[in-house]
Amino acid sequence: MQFGGTYRFNAPREAVWAALNSTAILEAAIPGCRRIEWTSPTTLECEIQVNFGVISPVFMGDLTLSDVTPAVVYTLSGRGRGGMLGKAEAKADIALADAGADTILTFTAHGGADGGIMKLGRALLGSSAQKVIDGFFLRIGRAMAIEVTPLTPV
Repeated sequence: MQFGGTYRFNAPREAVWAALNSTAILEAAIPGCRRIEWTSPTTLECEIQVNFGVISPVFMGDLTLSDVTPAVVYTLSGRGRGGMLGKAEAKADIALADAGADTILTFTAHGGADGGIMKLGRALLGSSAQKVIDGFFLRIGRAMAIEVTPLTPV
């Protein structure tokens, strides 16, 4: 499954970078996030409850930042563990660029899941992924008290 998008943040690039690395802002922006914390300068651990309609499993996750050029680009790799439901993995490239006083964020990702998660509906996960990503960046904007505008999907 691949997804992504481009977003205009009404804020300078350094402020967007700081928000993307703030656990308080990330916790507010990630639906169902119960906990997120830095475990090293390049890794985070999180606990997220996911609503699949009939059930709402809790996933433990590990996020790793690599190929980091501060306030410009990085790769974010994530792995979620949902017990008997299986595992989910994703990798995303995030790039920030100046657009006058604003910032353009480009996000491209691919991921997948196995076990019971796939039995819950591959189509449901795929069709909702873009809405989840768009909502995530819009919630980051709200947490920053700025406007975020989704542009053309990648």
